[in-house]
Amino acid sequence: MSRFSLNFLLARRILKDKGDRLARPIVYLSVAGVSLGLIIMMIAIGITHGYKQEIRDKVIAMGSHIRITNFDQNYSFEQVPINKRNASILSLQNDPQVAVLQNFATKVGIVKTADQVEGVVLKGVDETFSWDFFQPCLVEGDTFGLADTVPDNHIVISKRMSNKLQLKVGDKVHTYFVQDPPRQRSFTVAGIYETGLPEYDNMYALVDLRHVQKLNDWNDSLVSGVEVLIRDYDDIDRMGDQIHHRIDYTLKAETVKQIYPEIFEWIALFDTNVAVLLIITICVCIVTMMSIFFIVVLEQTPTIGIMKTLGMKTKQVTGTFMLVAADILLKGMLVGDVIALIFGALQQKFHLLKLNPDTYYVDFVPIQFDWLSVLLLNVGVFAVCMLVLVLPAWVVSRKITPVNAVRFE
Repeated sequence: MSRFSLNFLLARRILKDKGDRLARPIVYLSVAGVSLGLIIMMIAIGITHGYKQEIRDKVIAMGSHIRITNFDQNYSFEQVPINKRNASILSLQNDPQVAVLQNFATKVGIVKTADQVEGVVLKGVDETFSWDFFQPCLVEGDTFGLADTVPDNHIVISKRMSNKLQLKVGDKVHTYFVQDPPRQRSFTVAGIYETGLPEYDNMYALVDLRHVQKLNDWNDSLVSGVEVLIRDYDDIDRMGDQIHHRIDYTLKAETVKQIYPEIFEWIALFDTNVAVLLIITICVCIVTMMSIFFIVVLEQTPTIGIMKTLGMKTKQVTGTFMLVAADILLKGMLVGDVIALIFGALQQKFHLLKLNPDTYYVDFVPIQFDWLSVLLLNVGVFAVCMLVLVLPAWVVSRKITPVNAVRFE
């Protein structure tokens, strides 16, 4: 029989010992403690990943990853137009990392009903607009067509604007624009969206791009900017810098992180909070494992004496009790993983835990597990706990002699 087989057999015997001793209920409690710790860490990572993904998708749904506009200091909603057929912009279509180029134009106006007045920023979009990203934000109605040669007279407004102006799908919307001469346009509400982000819900409405071009007295090649959707969000910083240097000097490229820094800085704080929580929880798991380890060793002191009397070396005794600790740790981690994954699936499907959207931008706690993060978390917890136990296991196994074991008995 190999040394490992012998250690494994002895570890199983120790774990199956059902005598009326203190260690048995303590083992169960330690499994529960490790499970609880892993559940907390799994859920913390899942919520952080899900929340960041949810907010990020909402921001991108109304815009894009990168926005190209005129290189000026005008930060108003009505910007200096650029030519959408600019050669440096069109060349981006050949970049394998670029998924979509979509044109847009904005116009500030006023929406007036019988007893309410509200400011609005019309965002004009054309057939290049990616409705697939926007569709999850649509809560009522539908989008509008853009392929016809005649401008579409529908509008998609926010739920907040709908509630304030008491508008519903199918209602007429009268918009007014302060310019020389003043102009007015009427639209029909095609759909109502909700992102939960006040930066959008408080002001933006989607219309056919051609209406905005006409209101601005632009020809069909002029737009406020071009939005770029890339294939990999994790590459956004590099792509933003690369695109900025590839386009003409009269243009600038800004990532969504640069356009809305307050949102992404707030999200970045989640990583710090989770890191602190993980460290605290891992420390609790380590203390739990060390406590149960010493209790098991204390209970098995006579067994250690017998093992040494039979000629087992300190290294073999240490290996046996490390296997005992590994068994307890793996059982706790397995139970924790299963419970956390089940809870995550239920939360994502049924939204059991709710949030105030006015504060958190979403009305439920989003949770999404990244399988690589889950794997790394499990491996990390197991490795750290086992490494911490190596030294105590070796010291205790070395200090206990057959004579001490007999005296202890």
